[in-house]
Amino acid sequence: MSDRIVVLSGAGISAESGLATFRGSGGLWEGYDINEVASMHGWRKDPAGVLEFYNMRRRQIAKVEPNGAHKAIAELEEQFDVRVVTQNIDDLHERAGSTHVLHLHGELTKARSVKKEDLIVDIGYNDIRYGDLAEDGAQLRPHIVWFGEMVPMIPEAADIVATADILIVIGTSLVVYPAAGLVDYAPPGSDRYIVDPNKPELYNFDNWHHIQEKGVSGMQQLKQILTSN
Repeated sequence: MSDRIVVLSGAGISAESGLATFRGSGGLWEGYDINEVASMHGWRKDPAGVLEFYNMRRRQIAKVEPNGAHKAIAELEEQFDVRVVTQNIDDLHERAGSTHVLHLHGELTKARSVKKEDLIVDIGYNDIRYGDLAEDGAQLRPHIVWFGEMVPMIPEAADIVATADILIVIGTSLVVYPAAGLVDYAPPGSDRYIVDPNKPELYNFDNWHHIQEKGVSGMQQLKQILTSN
């Protein structure tokens, strides 16, 4: 049986495809206050405006392509059992060819009822407009985990990380909880790699291999290491 690789990815892996990262811009995301477009407070205040913000994001991801880092992760499936746990709401992992992807914070290409969290529909890259309703008659909202909301996929993600023979962290500083706590579930004897051009902010860096590169070059380098062993 092939070793299992678990990849924890964040916004940095999609940055080289042209998608802006959520943080590192003074609380603004392409000119928008993230607290106004990623919270129930913002939704209640201006649902149409919030919908249009995510419509723009959806149009944006439709125009970009997976980069070499996404593709290198997908290509690892040729030799390994690969599971991706991503904080990203784009679909670039799937479009690169990864077949097991868990989205911690939801997916831009899906919508759900404001009343029933489990009433989820695929919308692709189409807009959601105010007045568009789910099957239960309630307004559709983006299938995104907003600030202050529970992250329902954390337990399943923890179970996946606990099966890792090899753990890869890429595109995330892992300082935001609850996602940051996932690394603690990796088995003690697992091999651990982090791809980051900067020094990682992990509280315990023991037993980690640091590839100090951006996502594309770093992930391609790591693929070479793993497939040549």
